[in-house]
Amino acid sequence: MKRFNSILIANRGEIACRVIRTAKQLGYRTIAVYSDADAAAPHVQLADEAVGIGPGPVGESYLLPERILEAAVHSGAEAIHPGYGFLSENAAFAAAVEDAGLVFIGPSAEAIEVMGNKAESKRRMIAAGVPCVPGYEGHDQGDKTLIAEGAKIPLPLMVKAAAGGGGRGMRLVDDQADLGNAIKLARAEAESAFGSGELILEQAIIKPRHVEIQVFADSFGNTVHLGERDCSVQRRHQKVIEEAPCPIMTPELREQMGQSAIDAAKSVSYRGAGTVEFLLDNSGRFYFLEMNTRLQVEHPVTELITGLDLVALQIAVAQGEALGLEQADIQLEGHAIEVRLYTEDPSQDFLPASGPVELWQPATGVGVRIDSGICTGQGISPFYDPMVAKVIGYGPTREVARLRLIAALRETVLFGTPNNIRFLIQCLENQQFIDGFSTTAFIAEEFSEADLGNPLPQFADAAVAAVLELRLEHNQLFERALGVSHNLKDWTSASPLVSRKQYQFDQLIHDLSVSPQGDGSYLVSSMDTGESRSLVVTLSGLKDTRAELLVDGKAITATYSSPVKGQLYCSIQGRSALFKDLIILDGLVDEAVGGGRVIAPMHGLLLDVLVAPGDQVVAGQVLAVLEAMKMHYEISAEIDGTVMDVSAVTGNQVATDDLLMEIAALESEDSES
Repeated sequence: MKRFNSILIANRGEIACRVIRTAKQLGYRTIAVYSDADAAAPHVQLADEAVGIGPGPVGESYLLPERILEAAVHSGAEAIHPGYGFLSENAAFAAAVEDAGLVFIGPSAEAIEVMGNKAESKRRMIAAGVPCVPGYEGHDQGDKTLIAEGAKIPLPLMVKAAAGGGGRGMRLVDDQADLGNAIKLARAEAESAFGSGELILEQAIIKPRHVEIQVFADSFGNTVHLGERDCSVQRRHQKVIEEAPCPIMTPELREQMGQSAIDAAKSVSYRGAGTVEFLLDNSGRFYFLEMNTRLQVEHPVTELITGLDLVALQIAVAQGEALGLEQADIQLEGHAIEVRLYTEDPSQDFLPASGPVELWQPATGVGVRIDSGICTGQGISPFYDPMVAKVIGYGPTREVARLRLIAALRETVLFGTPNNIRFLIQCLENQQFIDGFSTTAFIAEEFSEADLGNPLPQFADAAVAAVLELRLEHNQLFERALGVSHNLKDWTSASPLVSRKQYQFDQLIHDLSVSPQGDGSYLVSSMDTGESRSLVVTLSGLKDTRAELLVDGKAITATYSSPVKGQLYCSIQGRSALFKDLIILDGLVDEAVGGGRVIAPMHGLLLDVLVAPGDQVVAGQVLAVLEAMKMHYEISAEIDGTVMDVSAVTGNQVATDDLLMEIAALESEDSES
């Protein structure tokens, strides 16, 4: 195989940063690629060189093989690492890289072609004797055929895109009457995400565990597995928490699943890093799900329990070196748990979110690893997947790893864009997860809408925010003042100074008075006539974005950021909120929306507008279909009524909160004339 000294990373975000770090440690020259939306992204700054490849949308940049190859030629790159997602499982791209005289750090195009297609890979696994889920994986893709074959499969059944993964192009069907629409939606989403509308049908395995085996192979026929990962905690078929080893794994089951994974890899003469995914039912039977012919998002947990750098192994195998490992050399030590930090709103059905990163401050500490691809001041683009970081806890036992991970999440701060940090802590503190009994039904069974709602800030949190905001205001005034001593801070010759702060969260209003008591202490009292509350907040240290305080004598640490006057982000023990001072903001509140005003829930592309002015609609009726962050979302009516105005246009990009249409509510039949 051709030797190389430089590597172009055909990806972005945290995985690009991850690959660049190992490659640089090994002495390779690294080249990043970036879209216009990523020009200031961390992976661009981290690489030795960076090449622009086009506009923000993936179809105009990261998904264009010709742009990646042009960047390789321009930079003199000798090898390409695809990361995960984008072109990582594109067989034509892998072949084009090799045809261009470059080294593709991954498996052969032939292996990607077979295993990257769920239908073909399942046919191959059935022939190889690997256990598979009953279903339909035939070549005839007509809707009539799929509906007819679906009728033969016991309900519930799953419609899946044959190409790609990550939960895209998947629909669960509980009623045969819904199969036709599920096929339509899954096919459209698959064509958009993967460029192929081919589908397979499978019987849905109820409440399985999602267990995958990491395999590694070289060009000399040596293949080993590196143990398993349990990836059962998912939402929308996308993984949220992964851990290694699996909490219920036995040595016998590990040997059986490991051997099946090795057999699967050898059946396609696999090379490099790959993952064979299985569904494990409650009786101990397992079924082949798919093979990911790339590095997985969750590979850090395997690295932590094996002590191996999987990216370094990928590069070594791509250089033509022997794996240098036998199965007996693989020893699993300790436990690791990884969570995926998404910019999404769990209270809004995990709706992806884009926006600014006002402050990104990852945790540090023993047994904590954070892989991220964001930085303070950056923007979260609507063009890409909402996963922005991975937080991993490691320890000698599962419980130590879990507790370290919870502590790390409470310390980690992401201000500016909705995120799932609180939800991740909730998952890790759930008794079913603690006991190791989580299945793919975990989130649906354990969390109600009320559980996922954003908790309103407590009085003590508002008091801390008020003191911090007041101190920051004073500091800014002192910076502009001439010849004023800091000893005069909070001093007055008249009556005691009293400042008022007012914060509103839904129907809750924290109306506070703040009065200095000397020595950095403030008495904060509620001005709510319904109840009388007060406490003393002492600010003992203020540095950069972190404050040390005493709240009625109890020591706390708060992380804060104030992007503009009158607005303060504050996080205390994982509880984060944006405090908007209504006094400074002149009492302005956001215009109410909802009901008859249909607004865009996020930035995206309008794929379809299904109503016109004059149409009668009922609550729950689909009005439009929006594509955002690689997923399709149906926007439904909240009320019965008549469509009065439609500003939405199919094919247009819309921003969050853009008005799409207005609906006039139907008058009640018993209303007076």
